[in-house]
Amino acid sequence: MSKTAIPGVAKGASLKRNLGLWAIVGLGLGYMTPTVVFDTFGMVARDTDNVVPLAYLVALIVMVFTAVSYGKMAGAIPSAGSAYTYVRESMHPNVGFLVGWTSLIDYMLLPMVNCLIIRSYLEAIFPGVPGWIWVVGYCVLTTSVIYLTMRGTSNLNGILLVFSIIVMAVFIVMVWAQLAGGEGVGSVADMQPFFHDGVTAGAVLMGATIVCFSFIGFDAVTMYVEEARSPKLVPRALMLTVLIGGAIFLIAGYFAQLRFPAWEEFAPGGDMQFIEDSTLPLMGEAVGGPVLMAVLTAAGFAATLASGLASHASVSRMLLVMGRNNVLPKKYFGFINAKTHTPTFNIVLTGAICMLAIAFTLEMIAAFINYGALIAFSFVNISVIAWFAIRQGRRKTPRDIFKYIVMPVIGFGMTVILWVNLHLDALIGGVIWTLIGLAYLLYLTKGFKKKVAAFDEDQPVTGFNKVPEIAE
Repeated sequence: MSKTAIPGVAKGASLKRNLGLWAIVGLGLGYMTPTVVFDTFGMVARDTDNVVPLAYLVALIVMVFTAVSYGKMAGAIPSAGSAYTYVRESMHPNVGFLVGWTSLIDYMLLPMVNCLIIRSYLEAIFPGVPGWIWVVGYCVLTTSVIYLTMRGTSNLNGILLVFSIIVMAVFIVMVWAQLAGGEGVGSVADMQPFFHDGVTAGAVLMGATIVCFSFIGFDAVTMYVEEARSPKLVPRALMLTVLIGGAIFLIAGYFAQLRFPAWEEFAPGGDMQFIEDSTLPLMGEAVGGPVLMAVLTAAGFAATLASGLASHASVSRMLLVMGRNNVLPKKYFGFINAKTHTPTFNIVLTGAICMLAIAFTLEMIAAFINYGALIAFSFVNISVIAWFAIRQGRRKTPRDIFKYIVMPVIGFGMTVILWVNLHLDALIGGVIWTLIGLAYLLYLTKGFKKKVAAFDEDQPVTGFNKVPEIAE
């Protein structure tokens, strides 16, 4: 079995090619957290005038085109990386740096999203307990676990993923029975979740920008290219992750919309807190009483906790690489604790940022994350044109023009449409973050006179494999 040497780690440590197609797909789906469709259901129903599955369908179409571009770049540059790796190699290191810097906002805020969802679950179960207590408890727990170990969690993610999907299936079956009995719209076959009077294209696009957040994680599949049994598996895994994840979101969103045709059901007395935070517990209680509420919440809790641990560990790892490469101060960000063998400064910093969940809502943080994600998606589509059509000159036949120009242009255009429909506060905050990155880039390069350092995740400096090793 081939192995890829890892610079800067203990002798004999390496990444093993032990991941098959479905193992990679499972990791991607686990990172996407399928139960998130219920967490954001209320806010998406409100913003789209109750056509949640239509918003998911629009987002899925955009993601399919972008997944095709990711697959092409993963095949062309078969090293564990992401959008900024592809942009740096196909366009320019400085452009890649800015894309990476902008994407960093995703990594930094994803742990906070998981914290917000966990908080909303526990607030629904224990309404008398202040929310800040759950935020502090969650941050202390996850930070402590990752502080002590950052071992791979693929097996745990797989178990939690299967559990979550089974519970979602039970939820859908119960909703089907209730629809047949006259609940909701009173039918299991109705076009109302996709179209009805009053629905506007602008509202659907606004909702699509929110549910785009649900797909974040499919691109993480590219990080396993050096551990796949064959690099050729990764493009297929990317597409399968998007299609399977999209199918789960569409089916769950469709039946949920039939059962809850009006978002006002989640805003008793006009209270918008239930809309801006997770509506999963409320949906579980309405469909199956306290028992289903507890089971569905447990499934969401398990999937969200696993995703939270993974995202917390990932951003700590990325900051470590940036510190090792002197993109960030090496003394702090490049530090590894000799006792725990973990980047403790980065882990604690990420936990501290996660504490901000006390003051934010899921809707706002999701919007900020989508800004960074959509920038990354846009530039991956552009990188296909830059790498294949321009650098390699593959633009002389109709087939090449379609594959390496037309397809990525469509993907880019669709992504931009979502990007410009983001929440205004997210756009303003995202632009400010990007401008800070530009100023920092000027400082690092002495006014573009020096080569900018890379901060790719394909440099496994943490000293262990991302997944548990299996016997050969």
